[in-house]
Amino acid sequence: MRNKKVNTTQYIKFISDIKANILQSRYKAAALANREMLLLYYQTGNELSEKIKNTNWGSGVIRSISNDLQKELPGLRGFSYRNLQNMKQFYEEYYYLTNILLRHRNQDFQFVQSVTAQLNESEFVQLLTAQSEKTDNKQQVENFVENIFLKIGFTHHITLITKCKEYSERLFYFQNIVENQWSVTILEHHIHSQLYHLKGKLINNFERALPKKLHKHATDAFKSEYLLDYINLDDDDDERVFENEIVKNIKKFIMSLGNDFAFIGNQYRVVIEEDEFFIDLLFFHRTLQSLVAFELKRGKFKAEYAGKMNLYLSALDEYVKRDHENPSIGIILCKKKKDKVVEFAFRDYNKAMGVATFKTSREIPDKYKGLLPDTDELRKLL
Repeated sequence: MRNKKVNTTQYIKFISDIKANILQSRYKAAALANREMLLLYYQTGNELSEKIKNTNWGSGVIRSISNDLQKELPGLRGFSYRNLQNMKQFYEEYYYLTNILLRHRNQDFQFVQSVTAQLNESEFVQLLTAQSEKTDNKQQVENFVENIFLKIGFTHHITLITKCKEYSERLFYFQNIVENQWSVTILEHHIHSQLYHLKGKLINNFERALPKKLHKHATDAFKSEYLLDYINLDDDDDERVFENEIVKNIKKFIMSLGNDFAFIGNQYRVVIEEDEFFIDLLFFHRTLQSLVAFELKRGKFKAEYAGKMNLYLSALDEYVKRDHENPSIGIILCKKKKDKVVEFAFRDYNKAMGVATFKTSREIPDKYKGLLPDTDELRKLL
């Protein structure tokens, strides 16, 4: 029997729908597997911690437990000596969630302590509930555990425990990991570049120059300092070398910037009455729905940079920006700045601008200066 002619559009849609169902099913399966693994690891950490604390076994027994588990269950993964230590640490960092987490693991778990008392004693939970008007802390923590805590990978959790001692910082990264699906590598990059401490600290005139609905989003989109540790610059390298280094490492630069930045091009040309102007780097930010121009400066911020950026933004808004998009934003990325000079330079301009600084891999922290030769000395030695 001959096949009937297939409607191409319907067929493509059918394949697309099946593909979406497969991917959604895989995602749900992976999320459920991660949830169960976390609960198992938490319970194991709980039992290890309590047994070591309440008996004379001592912490050295963890290595024996790992070895014996491997003998009992050949090929068992995830229960190495190191990982068992991590499970114990995981539990001890979040022990105040025991009542909630172990109930998720075992519905028949009998609580010894009062849930309310345990939660109220926790600085972590106080931070979690501080911004909410709800008074039911238990329910808020239940929602957090189910919708955020249990959706984060164990390696992510251990990374945050070892590298972020402040609970407020962990909460910040918790939210971003879930919302933006960060890998451990991306998480480590943002921790290393101090995203939590630098985000939203950019000196800018956004409040005056942008629509009110964009103020917070625009402020959150930029950092006051960017760690460009993948770039090597000599002291006498100019802005063009700086720009070329960034373009060669554009993926890493976008990772430094954060989410939602799409690269349009470098030396982006705009023409104003037959005069040509070139913007060092031009991006589009999807959340802000704004063009973002970057001007690169190797030295200290100068007031005249603001005038040049204002010109670029006016040209972008006039000739490049589309009707549905928001006003363009300019960021001057320089080596140093004085806050008051920036503030005064921006004061009478109505285009949205900010000034950020950068650090590269060539800079040696103060505590190591004098212990290692500087770049020029190394060059002479080599």
